[in-house]
Order: sequence, then C-alpha cells, then structure tokens
Amino acid sequence: MAEKLIKDMGLSKAMANVFAARNITTAKEALSLTEFELMQLLDVGMADVSSALSRISEIACPPYQTALTLMEQRVQKEDHGGHLPTGLKGLDEALCGGIPFGVLTELVGPAGIGKTQFCMKLSLLASLPTAYGGLNGHVIYIDVESKFSSRRMIEIGVQSFPDIFNMKGVVQEMAGRILVLRPNTLSKFTESLQQIKLIQRQVKLIVIDSIAAIMSGDFAHGASRQNLLGWHVSFIKSLAESSRIPIVVTNQVRSQTREEGSLYSFQVQRTDDPAGFDSHLVAALGINWAHSVTLRLVLEAKSGQRFIKLAKSPLSPPLAFPFIITSAGISLLNDYGAELKGMEINRIHQHGHSDIINFDGKGCSEKWRNPS
Repeated sequence: MAEKLIKDMGLSKAMANVFAARNITTAKEALSLTEFELMQLLDVGMADVSSALSRISEIACPPYQTALTLMEQRVQKEDHGGHLPTGLKGLDEALCGGIPFGVLTELVGPAGIGKTQFCMKLSLLASLPTAYGGLNGHVIYIDVESKFSSRRMIEIGVQSFPDIFNMKGVVQEMAGRILVLRPNTLSKFTESLQQIKLIQRQVKLIVIDSIAAIMSGDFAHGASRQNLLGWHVSFIKSLAESSRIPIVVTNQVRSQTREEGSLYSFQVQRTDDPAGFDSHLVAALGINWAHSVTLRLVLEAKSGQRFIKLAKSPLSPPLAFPFIITSAGISLLNDYGAELKGMEINRIHQHGHSDIINFDGKGCSEKWRNPS
C-alpha cells in the first residue's frame, strides 16, 4: 500500500499535479515528510497539505479489524484449524481444545521428566480413528536421540484405549501409521523435513524429539549456529502453517550462568531452600528460538513432584498442573491448574527429581513384552 500512486488516490487534479511536479509520486514518499516540509516543498497552504495527507493516509493504510471481526473469521475457518486433544482434561480446557494446528508447540524440561512419554501419547492420539477422539492420520516422529519405544507406545495404547487396542489387527494398524525417522546428522535432518513436504497430506502430526540434540551436535557456535537454526525454524513453522497440522518439538535445558543472570535483574537466582540447591535451568537454543514457538509447555520437578507448566500461550494465563507417569502415560493429579506469577513462569526446576520413571502399574505386560 505504501507504493500506491498518489495520482490514483482521488486528490483534486490540481493537487495531484503539484505532487507530480515535485516528483512525489507514491504514498510512501508523501508520508515520509512532515506537513511543514510538504508545505514548503509544494508551495501550498497548510490546509491543503493537511487535507491531502489525510486522504493519502486513509487510502494507503491497511483497514483495521475489530476483535469481533477476527472472531467471526476464526469461526468461519474452523474447518481449516482445530486441535489435537492431549487427553489431559485440565490442560485441554486451558488450551481451548488441545495442541493447536498450524503452529509450533514446544515441550521443554530436564532429561527423564516425561517429554518423550508425552510425545508417544500424542502420536497415538493423532493416529486413532476420529470416533475415539483421534485424528485418523499418519504421524512423522523424528527420533533424534533414539528414545522412541514401540513397546512402550503399545503399552500406553493398551492401557489408555483397551476397547480399541484389544481388537484384532488394531495394534499393527496403529503402529503402521507412525513413521519413525532417526537422522544422525544435520543434513539428514534437513532431508527428513523436506521429505515430509511430499507426504504432508496424509500426516496429522509431526514430532521432533529433540531439536536441541540435532542442533548442538552439528552446528557451529556463534552467529553461524544461529543463522542455521533460524533457517530450520522458519522451515518448520512454514510447514505447520501450510499443512495446518500440529508440530510438537521437544527441547532440552541448560544451567543459566551467573553472567547471564546478572544481565537481567529479574532472572537472578534466589533460593530460600535450606535443604540444598534447586538449580535454575533455562530452555536451550536461546531467546530467538523462544520467540519462535507459539506454545511452550514446561515439564519440571519440584520437591519430588512433577509439574507440567503452560508457560507460554496466546489463549491462557500461565498455569501449572501436577502430574504422574503411569503405565497409561502422563496423567494429571487434578484438572485445576495453579496460576503462576513472576519468575516462576520461566524458571525450570529439577529439585528432587529422579531420572528413573516409576509406573503405578506393573509395566509392560508379558503379552506385549514378547509379541507373537
């Protein structure tokens, strides 16, 4: 709109000729000058200049939209949008339905906290028939650290959806819908993303577990690393937007250095815990990555209890839900999230957390431990 020609803006012929005579032909050229500068340059009165600029601004500026208009447009496009329910009632309610389509969702937390467990459950939900709350689609699971377990995924399915998973042939069908890729270099990771472009019509979920592992393994440090990361983030986001599917990416954590904390007073670690050290962790990959994700879910452990925090969302205030990991996967202890404030929103705890995941059940049954 800034390049729109002044002669096409409905000014009087005399005024349009004055602008043309002074070689001011576009809206951008006119609006980059003050009224006083234009008055001197055009040699016309202030009233004429103000009237012309008002007209040019009205035509050149994009039309405004009300909140009501945006809401109506969202409803009209609902068939192109949607959510993947997580099966965690309180979290789904806070997210207005679950993991949103068309955006980048991040799961961040220390090792062993349950990120991969969460991703396997989401993969099952995306592959399930719609009659059971699924998306009836295929899943691309990019397993960078070789943490994906088909045995564990089947156990989650049997424990969570016994009615459907005990039907003959269902296990094979569901497992066949989840394509696992294991790139071990940056070039193979890039190739995997480009291959997804070719089959995206069948895909209803993409999982990258974990983005930090492939980046830290192949990237150079400094500006080169950030440039390459920026390219891949842009590609992943465009893939989510064009295919209108959820993309879930896990991220690792790192310790915040004392120097980083001193840069911003609100990030300085303070602890009154007399029992010991509760490390202040931050998400890996830096601030540019953090701005790229639309939804950030933080999985952490504090005083021996696991929490899943809705730390960043355009739809909900920051909330924390206590959870456990059972044979059926992640389960919330209650559906009422506690609202977070201040530093607790972005702080990641691992105090009192064990890397060993203990299930409430007996683990994999013998039937699935040695499948026929």
